[in-house]
Amino acid sequence: MPAQVPMMRDVAVLFASPWGFEEMCTHKFWRVIADRLSSAGVSSLRFDYPGTGDAGDRSDFQAGLSIWEDSLVEAAEQLRHLSGCRRIIVVSQGLGAAIATNAAGRLGELAGMAFLAPAISGRLYLRELQFWARAIDDGMGLAEAHRSTGGVAIASLTMPEPIAADVRKLDLMAVAAAPCSTCLVIERPNLPAESGFADRLETLGATVTRASYTGYDALVANPTMAKMPLAVAQTLVDWIAGLPAGQQVSSGEAIAGSQCLLCDGYRETPLTFGKAQRLYGVLCEPLGKRQGATVLLLSTAYDRHAGWGRTTVAMARALAREGIASLRFDPANVGDSPPVAGLADQVLYTETQVADVVEALDLVEERGLLPAIVVGRCSGAYLAFRSALRDPRVRGVVVANPFAFFWNPKRNLDEFLSVVPRSLDTYKARLFQRDTLRRLLDGRIDVRVAFSNMGKAIGQRLLQVTGAGPFLVPEQRRNCREVKTAFEQLAARGTELRILYSEHDIGLTHFATHFGADGEGLKRYPNARMAMIEDTDHNLTPEPARRLYFEAIRDMAMAPAPRR
Repeated sequence: MPAQVPMMRDVAVLFASPWGFEEMCTHKFWRVIADRLSSAGVSSLRFDYPGTGDAGDRSDFQAGLSIWEDSLVEAAEQLRHLSGCRRIIVVSQGLGAAIATNAAGRLGELAGMAFLAPAISGRLYLRELQFWARAIDDGMGLAEAHRSTGGVAIASLTMPEPIAADVRKLDLMAVAAAPCSTCLVIERPNLPAESGFADRLETLGATVTRASYTGYDALVANPTMAKMPLAVAQTLVDWIAGLPAGQQVSSGEAIAGSQCLLCDGYRETPLTFGKAQRLYGVLCEPLGKRQGATVLLLSTAYDRHAGWGRTTVAMARALAREGIASLRFDPANVGDSPPVAGLADQVLYTETQVADVVEALDLVEERGLLPAIVVGRCSGAYLAFRSALRDPRVRGVVVANPFAFFWNPKRNLDEFLSVVPRSLDTYKARLFQRDTLRRLLDGRIDVRVAFSNMGKAIGQRLLQVTGAGPFLVPEQRRNCREVKTAFEQLAARGTELRILYSEHDIGLTHFATHFGADGEGLKRYPNARMAMIEDTDHNLTPEPARRLYFEAIRDMAMAPAPRR
């Protein structure tokens, strides 16, 4: 990100990201820090390691962790080229701290290095990752048969084994020389290892500033509920601003247009678009002849546009290989797209996100890529459905596990997200599992919340069984009217609609409220079809489930335009 004001020093910041779920949670935080640096006159560069995020895929990782270290060195060269800076400040977190430490001698002149929650011991880091992955799988209700049991994996992301083998050998306490003479260590409270690393750097002659990573747990617990530790961001920016200033430098070489990623069967172009270029996304196009409708791949919750476990990236590239173009992007206040001034931070299930999709459709139209279909899962499914209602340029919609088709803006979303109940069938299946009983006895289950959620699930099931109508409260009757009207509008317009649900998904209770437990009510709308995906979770983790989702999207994109 270039500086918004003239650069007053010959330094720029290079971000060395963590890996896996931690990277998913901190991606937006990196953007927040970069925005503050830009306002202070400091340019910065964020990037994805090979095989992660939006970076190119790679099948050969035999060179191990050095692949990611080499990419950091290349990023440093690019940062100097683009910004005109001479010295670099590296900001790292988690595994990124070890990558930056190993590569420090090849990064050129360094003005400083910041280590946020650094991974000190590779073995301890991987052990912590294993427990973390288990907690995420438990939270999703993922069946044991679908959990990764081999290698290092978390949140549907797998670390290549050669890299994992090198990570196991990492020990930052054994470094023979300080990677930089000026360091900042922002350590998690009550973790002696991170404090010990700061001591080690001082022993090696570095000048070390220490700070507490207050809010770390709230940042990495869940991308949907992540809270940005703004005080930590300001501490970091203040430390960077306080480093010795060099001479003012002229800007580096301007970026001439978008830089494309050319790979087997596809071309990807990073883009900013919308009013004041406020939105960021990636256009993925086939290298050969384009066919079918362009697919808008919408984000789920606050996940970055790469998708949970990079599923959106994989889907976009698979579509391109079949001749179908796509656009994946971050709505405002998600991932790399900044918030809109004056609007609430909570943007899920709001009309403000629909306005973002409209601007994405404007981009697609400007580039001559219409017609278009919209696709999303969970909250992204809601966004896809509401966007189709708003904009007639949407030819078709594919939604997976939508929780709702209408959201009352007066409903407290933050409260709902903090205690999302599962379906009654899921509670029945899990209630007498050995692991559930053990966690209950260990006090690891909040009994009050658990029984409250079960009560909600039972109430929803009763509404399904009784036909709902006579027992609906006024708000529920209003919701039903809104959903009926919406489906009628899409049917009248001829907008094709495909609805996919995982077995036992919580969204099925809401679907049944509107269309009956057997979905008979959906037959009133000739443009709409619903299908069930067996043996999968809400995130469609198993490969067969993802394949079915992909095929539904591909078939919708390739379908002939409906007759008017």
